[in-house]
Amino acid sequence: MSGGRRFPGATSVSRLEAYTDAAPDGLAGGTPHLHTVSSEAYLVVAGSGVLQTVDGSGFAEHPLEPGALVWFEPGVIHRAVNRGGLDVRVIMANAGLPEAGDAVMTFPDDVLADAEAYRAAATLPGADRPAAERRVAASARRDLAVRGFLELFDGGVLDAAHLDRDRLDRLYARAVALVAARASDWRALWQQGALAEATVTGARLDALEDGRDPGLAAARVSAAGPEPASLGMCGVLDRYDLDPRPAEGTR
Repeated sequence: MSGGRRFPGATSVSRLEAYTDAAPDGLAGGTPHLHTVSSEAYLVVAGSGVLQTVDGSGFAEHPLEPGALVWFEPGVIHRAVNRGGLDVRVIMANAGLPEAGDAVMTFPDDVLADAEAYRAAATLPGADRPAAERRVAASARRDLAVRGFLELFDGGVLDAAHLDRDRLDRLYARAVALVAARASDWRALWQQGALAEATVTGARLDALEDGRDPGLAAARVSAAGPEPASLGMCGVLDRYDLDPRPAEGTR
């Protein structure tokens, strides 16, 4: 009853170095987007910036300084703004599910309304293309999402008073329409990951309440190394390969 070798809570962790080039509104940083199912957390290890968010309570900015920890639920639109050397550790719920398409970027409404147009705007050139071409495409994708983000506000003024609630509701509806067909596939990922992890915890508690060993001697150590860097929505990502494998060490 060891529960396998999953990363704690069936989450994922990655390093994020936020983009440094400026978007159309002059702010450097990432692509505004939301997640439809998974929560996310930022732990800042270096540099400075701001996390801009939009949710049902309105617009807000959250300082990102070394040691800061901020997390947000699915549905919160978020944008990382880099004010210099912003280096973050990102913790995502439901490992594997965000990579399967859980995120929806805040493209203009006409793009969000057309699944094919959204797919074309969201997809970067393949890894076989030159790095410079991929980087230009990542910036263009970010810039398009920033345009749509600014359109959520009357006159593009980023404050709670200028947030257009009708446009926000329409964005949420577009997001649901874009991902709904994938939900059944995502359920399998959840069942194999977070739900399975919670079920194992329940079984261990049952054993302890009965005075039985929940499998302590079967526990082992695992380790992971970073995968090759990739271009994410908010910056350059170093994801960790969390496929279970024994850790190297001395006995």
